[in-house]
Amino acid sequence: MTADLKLGLQLGYWASKPPEHDWVALAREAEDLGYDSVWTAESWGSDVFTPLAYLAASTTRIRLGTGIAQMAARTPTATAMHAITLDHLSGGRAILGLGLSGPQVVEGWYGRPYPKPLARTREYVDVIRKVLRRETVTNDGEYYPLPYQGPDSLGLGKPLRTNLRPLRKDLPIFLGAEGPKNVALTAEIADGWLPLYYVPDRPEVYADQIAHAKDGFEITAMVHLAVTGPTHDEIEQALWPIKGALGFYVGGMGAKGANFHKNLMVRMGYEAEADQIQELFLAGKREEAVMAVPSKFADEISLVGPPERIKERLAAWRESPVTTLLVTAKESGTLRMLAESVL
Repeated sequence: MTADLKLGLQLGYWASKPPEHDWVALAREAEDLGYDSVWTAESWGSDVFTPLAYLAASTTRIRLGTGIAQMAARTPTATAMHAITLDHLSGGRAILGLGLSGPQVVEGWYGRPYPKPLARTREYVDVIRKVLRRETVTNDGEYYPLPYQGPDSLGLGKPLRTNLRPLRKDLPIFLGAEGPKNVALTAEIADGWLPLYYVPDRPEVYADQIAHAKDGFEITAMVHLAVTGPTHDEIEQALWPIKGALGFYVGGMGAKGANFHKNLMVRMGYEAEADQIQELFLAGKREEAVMAVPSKFADEISLVGPPERIKERLAAWRESPVTTLLVTAKESGTLRMLAESVL
């Protein structure tokens, strides 16, 4: 059980254009309300670090998290440079959230191989830790050798250490992970975990994987937040955005035999529904795929409804291992309602 549940604001990534709502004002409002952190994301458009640097100049206290920085987009030393710079600009407020993404993005967008993601993650984090400790960085691993001495090497590489002193050698590193082995690795080597879907009423899904996490390990779970009227139809309407996201991620974010989002939905007890969503999406029937997302599952990973219903459902989150609710919301009134219920 979480003693003090914290709140975070997930601003996400920019879609076809920068957001039309005032996301800077929203982050400031979250800070004023006592939210602990604000997060951004990246897919294959806007990057994850630049918006946080902008927010660092517009806020004073709230922590700034990458949720997530895709590992294939940058070498571990380049990612460490970004994190160190952001930490200095923000006065020590950076959280480095990392994730693998999937083979479609890693190989299709970044042009990098995807196999052995667990070994790659371990090596990637290890190199970043060395940079943060301001060691002279060497690595004889398979994926990120330093200095590089492989094919086409000039043989002139030399071990280096960062010339910018990190503000914090223990800058927190979180990992976005879904599969059981990935979550177990996260509990072993990271300071926190960023689950994409977490159902507080089903803690057994991940209980074994996080059982041996170190003291102070944080779990920051993303939750769709929407305040509605009390009727069934109003709640159903508010679930459509999360259904749309689930239809896309479960149906199309990955190949038929390699979709980690779909596999997670199966482990949570929705195998038949997950199969149907994927089949419809891959057949080009995207609207039908979204309609096939069960309202029950969308509701389990959300906080939707009138304030009384949301407050009632917060009890399950308080009893869970989750330390931060990372909410998606675009209205200050919604943020305020949740703050008044939690903080």
